[in-house]
Amino acid sequence: MYRILIADDEGIMVESLREIIARAYGERVEIATAKTGRTAIEQAENFHPDIVFMDIQMPGINGIAAIREIRTFNTSCLFYVVSAYDKFDYAQDAISLGVEKYIMKPVSRSMILETVEDAMRKVDRIREKRSDQLKIQEKLETIIPVVENGFVTGMLLSDDLQDEEYYRELLEIHEKEAYVEVIRFGEETPGSGPLSPVECRVKAQENYMQIRSVIKSFQRCIIGPVMSDCIVVVVPHEDETVTYDERIEAINNMRSLLQRLGEMLSLRFRAGIGRICRFADLRMSYQEAVNALRDSRARVVHIEDISAHGVYEDDYPIELERDTFTALSRGDVAVVREKINVFCDWMVRHDPDDLDSMRLKALEIVLRSEHEAFNAGSVNYAFDYRKDYLTQVNALKSSQEIRNWFLDNMTTLAGTIHNQAEEKDETTVSKACKYIQENFRRELSLDDVSKEVNVSPYYFSKLFKEEVGENFIDYLTALRISNAKELLLRPVLTIREAGLQSGYADPNYFSRIFKKHTGMTPREYRERNLHKLLIDSSLADGMRGGEPS
Repeated sequence: MYRILIADDEGIMVESLREIIARAYGERVEIATAKTGRTAIEQAENFHPDIVFMDIQMPGINGIAAIREIRTFNTSCLFYVVSAYDKFDYAQDAISLGVEKYIMKPVSRSMILETVEDAMRKVDRIREKRSDQLKIQEKLETIIPVVENGFVTGMLLSDDLQDEEYYRELLEIHEKEAYVEVIRFGEETPGSGPLSPVECRVKAQENYMQIRSVIKSFQRCIIGPVMSDCIVVVVPHEDETVTYDERIEAINNMRSLLQRLGEMLSLRFRAGIGRICRFADLRMSYQEAVNALRDSRARVVHIEDISAHGVYEDDYPIELERDTFTALSRGDVAVVREKINVFCDWMVRHDPDDLDSMRLKALEIVLRSEHEAFNAGSVNYAFDYRKDYLTQVNALKSSQEIRNWFLDNMTTLAGTIHNQAEEKDETTVSKACKYIQENFRRELSLDDVSKEVNVSPYYFSKLFKEEVGENFIDYLTALRISNAKELLLRPVLTIREAGLQSGYADPNYFSRIFKKHTGMTPREYRERNLHKLLIDSSLADGMRGGEPS
């Protein structure tokens, strides 16, 4: 089927062209007509023609202007100008708009049919080319996820990815740097409780292509397969570093992405984001993203927002050990002790007489844990400070003694990490409070303060509320109102000036906020308290003079 639009202000011309084409091609064509430029544009919008015969001189919008407008929304249709005017300007304009042919009236039947035949062949070629493109795109849509999965899996699991350049060329990755986002799903399902890990994975697998589509719509990236309860996303980046504003933009973008995924699948999503690194070092960014996910204070956590910077290779296949290091990184002493006890029970069950393996495993985990504590800034390193460890573990004569040594060291490390994290949080909030106290008189936002302490707004908001006991706005408002109360007791200042010096540029807004928090307007507060001060002052003067005045 070929859709043909005939636009001419001469009714006899329109009917002649329609009759000639309809007789020759019958049901192979569908024909629409228009007698003005405006009608031709409207018909083209609704009819979507493949071929257009357009007169130039028509009432209102002429043919050239109509062609130019139709081109804006239909780039594939073929235009043939049919005109009684052979003006050079018209022909030049038609050529510039990609018109296939300029036909002079009167037009013979053979010319019309020859032109239509030529147009149909061109339409066929356009359709064939488009079909080939769609087939190629369809194949790529099938292949690209496989290629991306191989790339992500190889970068994260292989020590030496020899095919890196091949993958980069195939996926058109020109950047030298990237960072990793780990999206975790299925922690809860609104209205129906939590899903099991298996159920979550099945649901994610079933909707994997939809998940890919959503992620791709938010950012240019490479997406890995569903891995347990996570999907790993690699985001190429031009520079070796990410600015604060870029980090906040990435967090905000991820929050919107997770919101969209949650609405689509009725699953709760969280995400961790690692630092920028070379493609060869993506495992480091991946581990940082995993570490960021361990912090539950925000839905999206960037590794830069938290104190624990240690990264670990997940080279041991026992989930119990993973849980131990997860608890250790949080400084959760109780859970660390619980996991170590369970791990010791497993070692005893595995081989109660193999004390050497127990000693080695306990020593290995303690040394790795000290590395975690070192990266968290919780301990310092000295070459010889562990020189007694071998003597200590070799002196352990039973599985219970190994357990006790293991527990003592791990408990100490977990406690050290916990204390350091608390100090880091307190330092961040203390710095923020100091900045607020020094700047509350000017316009000040949560974004301003979080940028000052180098923490994203969402994470800072949670942290501030935990440490201070009230949110940022309430803290700032209380500080401003307290300052305003002092200034209102100075008669030399107007109420407007008192508000302005307390951070309120709008007097009406200042009055509303002040009354909301004190129960009085600024004027009422000033009059009541100045009157009280005058009475108190008079009484004091009277007492000094021997009698009240």
